[in-house]
Amino acid sequence: MPADVTKINGYWEIEKVVFPDGTVKNFSMNDSFDFFEIRNNNGFRQKVMPQLDGTFETNGLPEKVAIVFKDDKTYLKYETAYAKWQEELKAVSETAMVLLNAEQKTYYYKKTEPINLLGDGKKTQ
Repeated sequence: MPADVTKINGYWEIEKVVFPDGTVKNFSMNDSFDFFEIRNNNGFRQKVMPQLDGTFETNGLPEKVAIVFKDDKTYLKYETAYAKWQEELKAVSETAMVLLNAEQKTYYYKKTEPINLLGDGKKTQ
């Protein structure tokens, strides 16, 4: 799995969450995405809100992320000024990612891109 870690970089949108009892919560539309930037197994995750012009605003609260390999599993260890936690990276590809948290909730993400709804012909960043 180490080679796949670079695929985490970018913007991710939650598609659904599967709870331990099998209940599924689908997300048809999200007002925020998760942006990951990982280099040499360290980086950050930042909540971002897409804007109509294709740009993103952040919540200003980046979370430190460290990639840890243990017992043939890959973990994302997060740290903020307020908390520390980890998620297991169950799968990642160019277009999809699956994370399992400590409460046994499975998060399914899809890779996303900036969206320009203004139709002004400008290229989004």
